[in-house]
Amino acid sequence: MRNTAGVDAAKIQQALSTVATRNGLTQEPAESREGILFYYLRSGSRTHAVHIHFNSSPAEQNENAASQTQGAKLAIILDDLGSDRAAAEQIFELPYPVTISILPNHEHSAEIAHEALRHGCEVLLHLPMQAVGSEKPEAQELRPGMSEGDVTHLLDEFLQNVPGVVGVNNHQGSQATSDPKLMQELMPVLRDRHLFYIDSRTTAATVAYEEAQSSGVPSAFRNVPFLDDVAELGAVRKQLQLALRGAREKQEAVAIGHPHPATLQALQELQKQAQVQGVQLVLASELVH
Repeated sequence: MRNTAGVDAAKIQQALSTVATRNGLTQEPAESREGILFYYLRSGSRTHAVHIHFNSSPAEQNENAASQTQGAKLAIILDDLGSDRAAAEQIFELPYPVTISILPNHEHSAEIAHEALRHGCEVLLHLPMQAVGSEKPEAQELRPGMSEGDVTHLLDEFLQNVPGVVGVNNHQGSQATSDPKLMQELMPVLRDRHLFYIDSRTTAATVAYEEAQSSGVPSAFRNVPFLDDVAELGAVRKQLQLALRGAREKQEAVAIGHPHPATLQALQELQKQAQVQGVQLVLASELVH
């Protein structure tokens, strides 16, 4: 018996996304065991929630349970590389695919990028963008109000400093990624350079993923919690379990962490756990659409 819930869900999600964009809202998927849950936000505040329930026969339920983990994939992205060579070496020793995101113009940015390529890691540009809060900014970053020419020049400068880049994700950027005009200027530049985009989702008000999709840029977004907001081994282990569960439930999950000692230690244990739970560890490029 063919279960059409997944097809129906995709159609409904697309229709809801179109309506949300037309009305200036940002769509935020959330976890639900009973169906599909979407929140809608304006200026970072939730204004609507849509919870969709699908009825299925017992046979379909059994089929869904049996196939829940089939094809489940998890991509691990490690941000903020560029200064710490020792941390990079630990990442290169992990026995499964890892994507690293390198900040431009740091002491070892180019060096780590070259080493990553030799070790089979995938390299992203960790593109500095303006934040809302008091985070320490990079010397150069994308900011609302920049012209298309300024965006292009800065991106090309960064790409020269980080060789072998296949995609981009944002560093900080809670202000920048929520600015539609800036994202509309950035995405065609990425498309012309054949780069994909991963929205780190540092703010619920982000429009980066939607603009990437609208501009024809292959893209994805972080859809499980950050791995190491609390950079302690026990906390990171729990976040990795959430990431694995997210991969099983959603079939595809993008997780983001940082090269903290606790994170790197916890990641050494991940391969066996992923195998036991039927989750394939993949590069980020395998999850962009």
